[in-house]
Amino acid sequence: MSERIVRGRIDRSGALVSADAPLLRLQQRAGAGLGKPLALPHLARLVALAQRLHRDVSRPLHAADDHSDIHALVRIIPDADGAALEISDWRTRPMTQPQIPVITDPIAAPHGWTWECDQQLRMVALRAAPDAPSVPADWEGRSLSELFELQPDGDGRFPVLRALARQSRFDGQLVRADAGSDRLSMTLSGDALFDGVGRFTGFRGTAMAAETDPAVEAIPAATLIDPAFGSLPLSDPQFGRRIDGALRGPLSRIIATAETISGQFDGPIRADYARYAGDIAHAGRHLLGLVDDLADLQNIERPGFKAAADEIDLGDLARRAVGLLGMKAEEKGIRIDAPKVDDKAPATGEFRRVLQVLLNLLGNAIRYSPENSQIWIRVDREDDRAMVTVADQGQGIDADHQSVVFEKFERLGRTDSGGSGLGLYIARRLARAMDGDLTVESAPGQGARFTLSLPARDGV
Repeated sequence: MSERIVRGRIDRSGALVSADAPLLRLQQRAGAGLGKPLALPHLARLVALAQRLHRDVSRPLHAADDHSDIHALVRIIPDADGAALEISDWRTRPMTQPQIPVITDPIAAPHGWTWECDQQLRMVALRAAPDAPSVPADWEGRSLSELFELQPDGDGRFPVLRALARQSRFDGQLVRADAGSDRLSMTLSGDALFDGVGRFTGFRGTAMAAETDPAVEAIPAATLIDPAFGSLPLSDPQFGRRIDGALRGPLSRIIATAETISGQFDGPIRADYARYAGDIAHAGRHLLGLVDDLADLQNIERPGFKAAADEIDLGDLARRAVGLLGMKAEEKGIRIDAPKVDDKAPATGEFRRVLQVLLNLLGNAIRYSPENSQIWIRVDREDDRAMVTVADQGQGIDADHQSVVFEKFERLGRTDSGGSGLGLYIARRLARAMDGDLTVESAPGQGARFTLSLPARDGV
């Protein structure tokens, strides 16, 4: 340990141009030297952060060479010519060799799966024991959290996430997974893996069928029982308002915090932690969307529900929907061919509800279209009907599924986190509440065409 300040300087290009002996020695052991780009990734990220923010940054510094782990406190002072480094409380300790984990013999678990993932939780191996259900065919390239739908324990925690942070063994991670047409409840256990120099490389473990909790099965599906809600049937008008009020605030805070962590707005963090924060934000947005859907569902199914009869233009609303979701399409390289400014389709319907339907149709088209494909939106009129059609180049929907795609909670067998299975059901209910309809035309491999029709009106 050294009490003195270790100093260094970075030029505008990111090269280390001067350094006290300890910092220079660390740079050299990383394979670089003076006049070369900073070879310490953690420190380089902190320098980039300070230069981007144009202000001093003080953070813990963690590094390692072939002999020791290094912990210190670094202050980075950016200026027009680069940045000055001041490193204090420099502590070193001998590198400890990791213990080789004892990996469970898969033969000892004849009814389960064995799996292995890398340090970013991407699956690299998955196989079933002889008497176990067959593994999903599309497991390659998916993350552990995609293949196994993680469930919190009794304290609301995820053992695998805690183990990832600690790079240690975990047990008792409850998950749900698909095996052919079956939906399985399973329990994951895994050991942390390390390479020859002690770097964490991932997990290897087993997935075993979990016993169903009979107390959970005993709760009637149509009733929500919770101290915060009382005992309310889902059809009760208070249900939508209570669930909205109880969940929206906490979920919004979770999403905002996770996005702050994922975006590293408070300073750099490990890439796997940032990615997990992004996953949490994504899951939070999915749950918030489900809250919206449940509130909508309760609203449109109440007796006497009516939509407003606004004077609208389907061409204008289609262009608005494209403006709201265009960036999402660009991220997948999808081009949207939207109606031109002079393409008009005057109609009667509630402005915000029609926009809601179009956002659902366009969002689905983007979600299930292949990358670098195209989506078309066209407006038309036929007799007393004004119509807007959203067509994609996705995998299409076969005839049997077309008859059920508008049913409540129908997701056509999908198990991803893409939606609640309520969007199209709500969209058609809204269309019919406005004296219109929502229909689909499709064939496997030929994409899908969803058409919203509403009462037409003359003029613009």
